[in-house]
Amino acid sequence: MRLIVFSDSHGQLEFAFRALKEAGKLDLILHAGDYYRDGLRLSAETVLPVKAVLGNCDRFEKGPLEVLLDLAGYRILMTHGHIGAYEQMHDRFLALAAESGANAVVFGHTHAAEIRREAGVLFFNPGSIARPRDQEEPSYGILDIGEDGIKPIIYRVP
Repeated sequence: MRLIVFSDSHGQLEFAFRALKEAGKLDLILHAGDYYRDGLRLSAETVLPVKAVLGNCDRFEKGPLEVLLDLAGYRILMTHGHIGAYEQMHDRFLALAAESGANAVVFGHTHAAEIRREAGVLFFNPGSIARPRDQEEPSYGILDIGEDGIKPIIYRVP
């Protein structure tokens, strides 16, 4: 199973559409918040299913703050990451993963791409597809899920 992961699109989808063309065959779009509607728009224009969560810039939207997905034998928890103190973000995610039995936590909010493993849990932030803070080029992620586990990759859109 192959997922494309976006976050922090902030209504700017030019790079997301470019990424979708470059990514090849996909099974699902994940949108980890900040412009929840963008995830729905990406799904509508590509006919791929989408799972999206609300972020701190989605105050007037209705939707979930967290989504728990069971995919190909793995459990993925997705949240934006804006609830609680920034300094304790990973501790909160680790606790949520333990509570839910998640193998991976997908999040956004920081606008910085990150792949990290801790206590057997994958922490995956695709960065921002519109307003990156860690480099000049926007980023997105791919999660390949198979017999060997969840393989995360970050891509930059020039």
